[in-house]
Amino acid sequence: MKGDYFQNTVSLLLDHNNQGAFGLIINQPLDHSIGDVFPELEGQSDCPLLEGGPVEQDRIFFLHPTGTRYESTLQISDEVSLTTSEDFVDALKAGTAPINTLALLGYAGWGAEQLEQELAANVWLLSPASGHIVFEVPYAERPSAAARMLGIDLNLISPDAGHD
Repeated sequence: MKGDYFQNTVSLLLDHNNQGAFGLIINQPLDHSIGDVFPELEGQSDCPLLEGGPVEQDRIFFLHPTGTRYESTLQISDEVSLTTSEDFVDALKAGTAPINTLALLGYAGWGAEQLEQELAANVWLLSPASGHIVFEVPYAERPSAAARMLGIDLNLISPDAGHD
């Protein structure tokens, strides 16, 4: 999506139904730390802070490896879970939160049928969720890594369509 907010982003789709879709961008690190959001964590947690999307950027979401459950944990895949409850923040404070946790401010949202229309227009590439990409691949490499799961080399795709 050249020139668009979502250009070169990787969005992890978390929920999709007839009313719309909800996801988090997983490759846009912020120049702030988790300590800027939770001052009590300053210097106590190396949890990276990312921009999760343009909607409600005052809300925080935590993506972490599946295995530990908290009050509001939603298992997204076999490898990835989402938590938004305060007991997760307590685990960060105590140093007991899962390693590889990501903190994300805001989310990406689509209205009813909007994502389907964008998919039909080939605006997005759709690949399976991968804990490896979410937690281990460097942020700048995540778009290419997700495309490779589909056998696509992003370096071979032209950003412009049509003829001169």
